[in-house]
Amino acid sequence: MKENVPANGSSTMNTPLASRNHPFRVYLGYDSHEDITYEVAKFSLEKNASVPVHVQPLKRHDLRAQGVYRRDQDPKQSTEFTYCRFFVPYLNNYKGWALFADDDFLFLGDLKDLIVQCDDRYAVMCVQHDYTPTAHVKLAGVVQESYPRKNWSSMVLFNCGHPANQHLTLEMANTKPGSFLHRFSWIEDDALIGNIDCEWNFLAEWYKPYPNNRLPKAVHYTEGGPWFPDYRNTDYAAQWMQYLAEYEKTLQKPRLLCPYERFSKKGNAPLPGYANSNEIWFWEDEEDSTGDNVKK
Repeated sequence: MKENVPANGSSTMNTPLASRNHPFRVYLGYDSHEDITYEVAKFSLEKNASVPVHVQPLKRHDLRAQGVYRRDQDPKQSTEFTYCRFFVPYLNNYKGWALFADDDFLFLGDLKDLIVQCDDRYAVMCVQHDYTPTAHVKLAGVVQESYPRKNWSSMVLFNCGHPANQHLTLEMANTKPGSFLHRFSWIEDDALIGNIDCEWNFLAEWYKPYPNNRLPKAVHYTEGGPWFPDYRNTDYAAQWMQYLAEYEKTLQKPRLLCPYERFSKKGNAPLPGYANSNEIWFWEDEEDSTGDNVKK
């Protein structure tokens, strides 16, 4: 049975952060090119959480249909959910705490150990990386930019009811550039940005793996995960493949490989054993012009 999690000792809240009647809200990024990354992230998070959680995908198509997301496609976007994360306080009714994480995470720790760190003094809490990407070009030739607070927004604990986050309105989330939003520039006082240990957003291939078989609490395959044929041997690939196999055992019928699982710049083959393993995917195959499934 999942246990309740009391609010942090410095919090002003009188109710638990997570309980059976009020599970902790988690918003995961979702990209239609790599549905499997969301599914494995969700599966690993729920499997290891000892507290009640409610996981919701941030699908740009759905948010657009609801009239929430009104942004045009940004040629600098690296995922469909690039800007969706900044709607979390709104989606959470500007109340309580909620977690956002990119879809390319693998959760190996108990989420309870993260959410007990929620501290009402802060508007947001995140891992404050000093990160410079090693890859200079993303998928489809999009330039990989390096900027202050790079990857800070890839996993965020939002204190949705904090006064500073009242400034993050729908208008702001729909109009401000990425350089403003990803640096939390709506928060004027840097003291309102709390720090979390990097074990909760452990950038594969950037941070050196822990010694003595110690595992991070959450691995972030920020430069490419093992679902890509070209990144099959990245750090902590074996753990992701293990969770993939466990997830697939829960399916009632075999799944098909996603586009990114069939995409390679180096001519590497997709995983064998799937009905579409021999169907290589190219960016030229992209046909949707709705703005919800476009080149990045």
